[in-house]
Amino acid sequence: MELTLIPREELERARALGELGLLADMCRANALVAVKRAGSGHLGSSFSAMDVVVHLFYAELNTAELGFEHPDRDVYFSSKGHDVPGLYAVLHALGVLPPERLLKLRRLGGLDGHPDVGIPGIEANSGSLGMGISKGRGIAWAKRHLGRGGRVVVLTGDGELQEGQNFEGLQAAAAHALGNLWVIVDRNELQSDKPTDEILALGDLETKLRAFGWHVASCDGHDHAALARVFAEFRSGGDAPKVLLANTIKGKGVSFMEHPRALAEGSGTYRWHAGAPDDDAFGRAYDELVERIRVRMPDLRLEPVRDAEADQIYSLEGEPESGAAVRPKVTDEYVAEAYGEALLELAERHPELVVLDADLASDCRIRPFELAHPDRFHESGIAEQDMVSAAAGMARHGLLPVVNSFAAFLASRANEQIYNQASEQTKVVYALHYAGLIPAGPGKSHQSIRDVSLLGALPNMVVVQPGNSAETRALLRWAVEEAAGNVALRLAIGPSPRRIDVPETEVAPGRGTTLHEGTDAVLFAYGPVMLHEALTAAESLPGRLQVIDMPWLNRIDVHWLSELVEPFGELFVVEDHSPVGALGDTLRRALDGRAVTVFGVEGWPACGAPLEALRYHGLDGSSLADRIALALRARATS
Repeated sequence: MELTLIPREELERARALGELGLLADMCRANALVAVKRAGSGHLGSSFSAMDVVVHLFYAELNTAELGFEHPDRDVYFSSKGHDVPGLYAVLHALGVLPPERLLKLRRLGGLDGHPDVGIPGIEANSGSLGMGISKGRGIAWAKRHLGRGGRVVVLTGDGELQEGQNFEGLQAAAAHALGNLWVIVDRNELQSDKPTDEILALGDLETKLRAFGWHVASCDGHDHAALARVFAEFRSGGDAPKVLLANTIKGKGVSFMEHPRALAEGSGTYRWHAGAPDDDAFGRAYDELVERIRVRMPDLRLEPVRDAEADQIYSLEGEPESGAAVRPKVTDEYVAEAYGEALLELAERHPELVVLDADLASDCRIRPFELAHPDRFHESGIAEQDMVSAAAGMARHGLLPVVNSFAAFLASRANEQIYNQASEQTKVVYALHYAGLIPAGPGKSHQSIRDVSLLGALPNMVVVQPGNSAETRALLRWAVEEAAGNVALRLAIGPSPRRIDVPETEVAPGRGTTLHEGTDAVLFAYGPVMLHEALTAAESLPGRLQVIDMPWLNRIDVHWLSELVEPFGELFVVEDHSPVGALGDTLRRALDGRAVTVFGVEGWPACGAPLEALRYHGLDGSSLADRIALALRARATS
């Protein structure tokens, strides 16, 4: 569909009118276009925070005047991070980001789906939630230590305050009397798709925050006069750090995205946290914003967006949409869906099985379990460390916890807690969703390329990744019913780019299955994305490449492996992970010195459409075929 952007000249004209609410709506419209063109992003929280961000940059901070490199500048960054499309739209309005870059949201060489300091105007990377207050107090302390001016303003989500590191930062900032540190809580009362009070109620936040020694205020986060009064109060507030509870509406500015209407229309779940709107919803939202803007600017000029470059992305654009389950778009192969269904089946036979969640029940496809077995479903909120230690306690008393979160957060944020649980010789199943490089649009904070290396060294932890739905069901059943110790189950979050037929569904620990016959070399792969690329490479090298689905990433049946590889001159592995610490290293150890060539995610993972990211790392089927053919030619001439 045809897209239009509000050009910067029109934003400057609105600025002269002195109406910050008007500017906020214009930035909402541009953020909406950027997310629509990207195919994914976070609109609800971008819109709830927009008035605050516009007010800060246009009426409070000195950053636009001094520039983002000046040592005495005010520093603003978002800790929650997923509201960054809104921040990008404001930076575009200020002239920091050109329109062509705004329109490359979540594309290679464009704008990352979460904040990254390589982008002009971005002061800090976001990541696993809860880091921002601590990072902000570090910047504030550094400014004071170095004799520099400027305040530090950190935006957090209200659900983010479930993460315990926030409270470490709160007490330390007060102890160090960091009066130049301001925290703004985007109090929109919704998390990924349900109300904060239903996930993990925060209670009386004002009293809590005052007890930490902070100067606390609250106001309507969409009322610019109220924001101005609070910030004036903060400027004269002495040495105590300051926190504003900004009462906002998720999806503000688009009637059908606003809470509580959107929650009611979604039967209790919020649809607009993640994902891009379809054409109809986009058109209605954009028209509503533009009509309201034209009340003040009847002659508003819109600039057509040039046609997007054709993207071959096989429907793995970004995070799944929030709220109701999203069905696969290309095939009916969806390992996350199969995982959720298998959990329900296993629950009937295993009353000791309990499921733990970290505010990702829809994304992890465990909402059906929550509805079917509410007494066996434990919602921890945004708090992976607490969740894992709670699971450890449950396991010590005879339950079988199945712990769910995104792999990038669970394996790393709670790594010490997992280590501690493993040392107690109990059994927990860790479901590591969103594993690997794809989807790449959200950026490096969400791409998990180190979880196997973080967990695989534990003596009683088996790390596996299924390649299709049947293998998912079989491996989860094995993890629950047969595995002697912990199991980490890596799961792709999106639909498979092709139907992957695995002829052998019986679980054989340490053994893989041949998917494609060849004579010259063996290529080991795992998971639906990399298996698709491996098969694509094999199809480009007819008869030469044998493809093995190898779901066991840190366990090998050495006898099986030795017999398999004996006829082949070259051994290759394609990793959905860093080249270090995953299947390639496991095979090298098992083969006792035989050469294994590993193709993995080198360096920081690229942000972009799936095919863009895969090509960037040389992991798409065509690139793999070229790399393997080159290696085979080199061997033939050596």
